[in-house]
Amino acid sequence: MTDTPAFILHTPQLGENIGAACRVMANFGLPELIVVDPRDGWPQDKAITMSAGSPVHDNARVEYRLSDALHDVNRIYATTARPRGMEKPVMTAREAVADMRAAIAAGERVAVMFGGEKAGLPNEAVTMADAIITLPVDRSFSSLNLAQAVAVIAYEWKAEEGTPAEFEPVSDIARREDLEGMFEHFEYELERAGYFYPPSKTPLMTQNLRNAFIRGRWTEQEVRTFRGAVKALALGRGKARVVRED
Repeated sequence: MTDTPAFILHTPQLGENIGAACRVMANFGLPELIVVDPRDGWPQDKAITMSAGSPVHDNARVEYRLSDALHDVNRIYATTARPRGMEKPVMTAREAVADMRAAIAAGERVAVMFGGEKAGLPNEAVTMADAIITLPVDRSFSSLNLAQAVAVIAYEWKAEEGTPAEFEPVSDIARREDLEGMFEHFEYELERAGYFYPPSKTPLMTQNLRNAFIRGRWTEQEVRTFRGAVKALALGRGKARVVRED
């Protein structure tokens, strides 16, 4: 049993879409792709190019009958925007992902089927599904690009984990004394340029500027860069020859 669903592209036509699907699956940690009866055969140069080196492409499995792709699957979801007149649960992508996770936790093997670009999934494929996934697209223009549909489900799968985006922490947040020096430098040049007018409003204007700057969570490098910019502007006026840097 795997801890992620398999994605199945049923009779896809364009290699570009297959490659884009591989790329976005790798982005969201979904490693297993099964391609069923691709129109232009396999492998495809356009799919390779569009996959941008995705390991999902390199490990993709190709079958020529849907039954072979589904032979070891316990629970199947069919993506479709068209009503099929079938008595099946209809879920949003988010609801379906929660259902998938529960099924996988119970030991089931899960797969999501996506139809080809021309007509989507055929009725015989939808018939095999336990549930239908329908996205809230505009009904007057409901045809969604194959790779985009894969991206929506892949995103919901990752989002359901509740894992925050991973960014490198910023370790050089400016100290208050650095900010204070920057404020004084900036305010000094503004005063020389005649910005604080009328003088009675200087405290309020200074307060507003400082509040805006503090919200920015400046780094030490940003403080140095900004002070360099202030210095350059002051010198460019032709009035300042000595600029405060304390």
